[in-house]
Amino acid sequence: MITISLCLIVKNEALTLPRCLDSIHDLVDELIILDTGSTDSTVEIAATYTHRVYHFPWIDDFAAARNAAFSYATQDYILWLDADDQLLEPDRAKLRHLKQTLDPVIDFVSCPYVLGTDDHGQVLSSCRRNRLLKRGKNFRWHGAVHEYLAVDGTHLESDLTVTHYRMHGDTDRNLRIYQKKLAQGDPFSPRDLYYYGTELLHHNLYPQAVSAFEDFLNSDECWFEDAIAACWKLADCFAQLREPERQHAALLRAFDYGPPRAEVCCRLGDFELQRNNWEKAAKWFEQATTLPLSTSQWGVLHRPYYTWLPHVQLCICYFQIGDLDHAYLHNQIARAYRPQDQRLLANKRLLEQTQDAKKT
Repeated sequence: MITISLCLIVKNEALTLPRCLDSIHDLVDELIILDTGSTDSTVEIAATYTHRVYHFPWIDDFAAARNAAFSYATQDYILWLDADDQLLEPDRAKLRHLKQTLDPVIDFVSCPYVLGTDDHGQVLSSCRRNRLLKRGKNFRWHGAVHEYLAVDGTHLESDLTVTHYRMHGDTDRNLRIYQKKLAQGDPFSPRDLYYYGTELLHHNLYPQAVSAFEDFLNSDECWFEDAIAACWKLADCFAQLREPERQHAALLRAFDYGPPRAEVCCRLGDFELQRNNWEKAAKWFEQATTLPLSTSQWGVLHRPYYTWLPHVQLCICYFQIGDLDHAYLHNQIARAYRPQDQRLLANKRLLEQTQDAKKT
């Protein structure tokens, strides 16, 4: 059986840290918590779970903090989490099993990461992250913001899922770090450009975001997953700037980087739907329904686009076209994913009443 060091970096996480640690502390052999300047009771809470609580001055560099936490680990493997992550009960069992059965030849294990759920408890978005790492490989984090692990060797793709429960609202911390790097003349990697553009978009700085995304897409080293996402984020910017032709071109540009994605097809469908081009919109939404949902995808996977959402939009399109049978069919398919959704129940009643009225 392997042994595991759990490493967390924290700052002002008093509201989330107990939930996180309660879900996992008894499954690991060592718990290391690195505090980067908490002013609430985070450190005191951490000390009730472990004596391995350390302090690290915050220098606007997430990779530096995570690498410092890793440096205190002494067990066979390192598992990392954030304070607003947790393991649900089925995943506690999976970690227990993984710990008992993992072949020591494995250098790193990747796991699904649920980024958000809706009011019905369904997953909204997820991705895959390298989560469990052989300590002897001395894997390092890179990047001041949106840091990543550079790994190599033998890989296991696990279904052990970490679930993220966001507690903090959006802040300008990440944007400030990037702006500081920019002011200091620090070079931006293509990855920096992508995430800088994302931060600018989230802060409604659309012209600046367009510039960052264009620089990213014009670079020679943009990762295809980020490139596809950058195209629809670029389209979002142009939508806000009321430049529909450039919005449409940005969405089509996503096909330059890989096969069709449901996220892009649905956005193209929405583009046509907003212009009352019902048949054109329906073709894009129909294509979205044919695309597979893969939990092995490393980029962020927006699950509604692969499940219920295109069927809801197809219900609208076919209703407007006058094809009530297909409208009803797609509303029923959407309801199979969201049986308690009141909007879908209202659609069902409306469609049934309309069909009955046509028969009389």
